[in-house]
Amino acid sequence: MNNIATPRTTRRTLLRGLTLAAAGTCLPAAVAHAAAPAPAATTATAASTETYALTLVHLGRTGAPTTDYTTHVTGVSGAAAGFAQRLREEPAATVTLRVPKGRYLLDSSISVYSPQIETDWIVQPRLDVDGDTTVVFDPRSARPMDVAPPEAGAEFRLSGVLVEVAHGGGTASVHIINATPTLRMAHQGPAAEPGSVRQSVDSYWKGAKEWYALGYTFTSDRALTGLVRHPTAAELGALTVRAPAPATGPGYGFVSLEPSGPSAATLPLPLLVPGSTTILATPERGAWNVGYSTPRVTDETPPTVYEAPEVRVRAGAGTLVAFDSPVFGPALDPRPGARPAGVRTGNTIGLDLSLLADGEGHRSRDPLFEGASTTLHRNGGLVGTLRGTPGQAEFTVPSARADYRLSTTAARPGGRVTATWTFTSAASAQAAELPLSVVRFTPELRPDGTAAPYTTSLVPVTVQGAAATSGVRCLAVSVSTDAGATWTRAPMAGGRASVRTPGPGGTVSFRTELTDAAGNTLTQTQVGAYRVGSA
Repeated sequence: MNNIATPRTTRRTLLRGLTLAAAGTCLPAAVAHAAAPAPAATTATAASTETYALTLVHLGRTGAPTTDYTTHVTGVSGAAAGFAQRLREEPAATVTLRVPKGRYLLDSSISVYSPQIETDWIVQPRLDVDGDTTVVFDPRSARPMDVAPPEAGAEFRLSGVLVEVAHGGGTASVHIINATPTLRMAHQGPAAEPGSVRQSVDSYWKGAKEWYALGYTFTSDRALTGLVRHPTAAELGALTVRAPAPATGPGYGFVSLEPSGPSAATLPLPLLVPGSTTILATPERGAWNVGYSTPRVTDETPPTVYEAPEVRVRAGAGTLVAFDSPVFGPALDPRPGARPAGVRTGNTIGLDLSLLADGEGHRSRDPLFEGASTTLHRNGGLVGTLRGTPGQAEFTVPSARADYRLSTTAARPGGRVTATWTFTSAASAQAAELPLSVVRFTPELRPDGTAAPYTTSLVPVTVQGAAATSGVRCLAVSVSTDAGATWTRAPMAGGRASVRTPGPGGTVSFRTELTDAAGNTLTQTQVGAYRVGSA
C-alpha cells in the first residue's frame, strides 16, 4: 500500500473516497549534494518579491542521499503566506528553489522498501527564511508511530497524521495518510512558539467483532518524534451505528467516522442493513462526526446521506446512533447560528426545512421521496405551488402585512408527511424569521424500525421552533391505525402520547394540532409514521 503527504487546504466531504498516491518513485540514490537546477518559482510568488535560494537535501536511513521522497514547502506568514511547492520524483537528492522571505512549514516523506514500503516523515514546523538557506532532511532521528488497539489480532486499516502551524496571523498544515502500520515520524529544526503547533494522530483497525478508532491530539512548539499509545479496552468507548432496512429493501450501506476537529483520515466501512456495527473509540480525541449512506436503489439514484455531528463517547460506556429509522418528519436545526426553516426577506418568503428527517432528527441532503410540493396562500388567495425537493420553496409576495397559510408535503414509500402553518407577515428592512414550529415523535422501536403488535406505549412528543420559544397555548395529538382514514385523540401525560399499536403488518400515523402563545398554528400529519412487526 502507499502513502501520501500533502498540504491541507480543504475539509473532507462526507463518505469521500480515499486516494493514496505513491510517496516517491524508487530511483538509484545519487550522491549529489551540489545544488541541482532550480525548479521554476511557484506562481504564488510575485515577480517583484525578493527571493532567496532554499536548498533541500534528502537523506535515507543510512545517511546516503535518496531520491525516494515527497517534500512540501508551505508558506505560513510574511511574504511567504500562500506559497506552496511540492517536490516529487525529482532526479536528484538535492533541489534548490527560490522562495520569498517569511515563515515556512516543511515536511518530507522519505520512502524505504524493506521489502514492504515504509515511510519516514520529517516535519519542520519552523523555518524562517531571510537569506539563502539549506535544510537537510535526515530520517535517522525518526521514531515509530506505535498506536495499536488492545486486540492482538486486529488488522491495521488506515492512519492519518496532521500538523497545523500558526504564526503571524497565518496558518498552514500538512498531513500524511498511511495504509501500512510502518510510519516513523520526527521533528526537525528549532522549536516554534509555545502552543503554535497542533497535531492530530488517528489510527483505524478492524477487530474480530468491532472496529477501532484511536485518535490523539497534541499542542506544543514541536512536531512529534514517534508516538506510543496502547489503550486498554476499559479506556475506550463503544459507538454503535445501527440502520434498519430502508423502504427500498436491504443491502449494503456505508458508515463514515472522522474526528470533528482537524484530522487527516476518515474511516469508511460497509454496513449490511438491517444491521449495526460497533467502533471502539478513544474519548480523548473529542467529538466524532458520524455519517451514513443508505444502499443505492439503482446506479442512477443517489443514496440518502445522513450526518450526526459532534458525537462523543465515554470510556467503558456505549453510545448508539441510529440512522434512517422512523419516525420520519420535519426537524429544525438546533445548532446555534443555524439557518431558520422559514425567512421573510423583503417581498420574499422562503422555506428551507428538513421535512423528512429520520427518527433521531438527522437531516439528509438527498431524502428518499416519491413526490413533494409546497403551497402558499395569502389572505385566502393562492400565491403559488412549487414542486420538487421536500420542504424547499421561495415565493414573491406583496409587502403589506397579511395572513398566510404555508403548506408543504412529501410522499415516501409507505407514508406521507405534511406540515401546514398559519401566521402573519409583512416586509421589513431586515430578514425576519417566520414563526414556524414542528413536532417530533420518538417512540421506542425495535432494531428493525418496527413496533410490537397490540401494545400500549407512551411516545415522547417534542416541540421545536417558535412554540418552543414563545410557549404552547394548545397541543393535541391524534392517532390513526388505518392510514389516516379515521383518527382518535391520544391521551397526553408528561409530554407523552399514549399509543396502542394494531396487529402485525399495521401502521401507526400521527396528526398534531398546535397553537403557540402568539396565535400561530401548525397542523402536522405523518401517515405511516411507523410499521408494526410480528409478535
